Amino acid sequence: MELRQLEYFVAVADERNFTRAAERVHISQSGVSAQIRRLERELGAELFDRSARVVTLTVAGKAVLEHARTALAAAGAVSRVAGEVTDLVRGRLTVGMVAGCTLAPFFDALAAFHRAHPGVEVSLLEDRSDRLADDVRSGALDVALVGTADDAPEGLETQVVVRERLVVAFPPGHPLAGRSRLGLRDVVAHPVACMPSGTGLRAVLDEACAARGVRPVIAFEAGAADALADLAARGLAVAVLSESMAGRYDDRLVHRLLADVSAHALLALVRRPTHSPAVREFVRHGRRAFAVGDEASR
Repeated sequence: MELRQLEYFVAVADERNFTRAAERVHISQSGVSAQIRRLERELGAELFDRSARVVTLTVAGKAVLEHARTALAAAGAVSRVAGEVTDLVRGRLTVGMVAGCTLAPFFDALAAFHRAHPGVEVSLLEDRSDRLADDVRSGALDVALVGTADDAPEGLETQVVVRERLVVAFPPGHPLAGRSRLGLRDVVAHPVACMPSGTGLRAVLDEACAARGVRPVIAFEAGAADALADLAARGLAVAVLSESMAGRYDDRLVHRLLADVSAHALLALVRRPTHSPAVREFVRHGRRAFAVGDEASR
């Protein structure tokens, strides 16, 4: 008994016609008929009543049909599993990264994935978060680390790896340095340096300002935290950053939580709902790398 015989048998049972079944499985009608006859001889029973214009199942055929479908489904599962293993032996993974990312756990995840699956070619693209999310939706990217103000960018599966409050940073001699508690209205009285539109951090700031009816003067935009810190250190603006970003500049900047902004800036790994085994593996490595990073920082 061969799988192709079962496939032809199911096709004839579904179509109730040998000609349509042959078209469905892409061989000649005589080929389908010959294989079904061979299957019937092997089973010792006729599977179809061919006496009428419409082919119908015999009692034996009805009894066999469910098992034939189960056997074909099992064979398909074997093929899918083998294909998934092949994808992880050789293939390609295209990863997006939010501009200015300096998070070691993300690069740790890339390295761990490469060590585990050296046959998969990995490429990395840096861009704004909104464009990265669009590229994941379109299939141009397999997975991306994006900044967002929402837990789940529309249409994408999301794994949040970093969740942080916004802070404002300025040099020690700045007028705000003597204040222990700062709100948005305190900050927008000064020129602001922030990430550009389309980034998660900027989305949180814009939404918070809109909710409170304040309009900041965004004097400088930059995709890298280092650039924002340099601008603030020179007294050109106060920088709006995440907590982990600001902590890197304690040698030259003072930072305070924005007390009236409770929303968090998020970093998340996003991928399409239907994705490859390589994407699942990379997300698994990413989840582990960021979890280890959190434990190390405690």
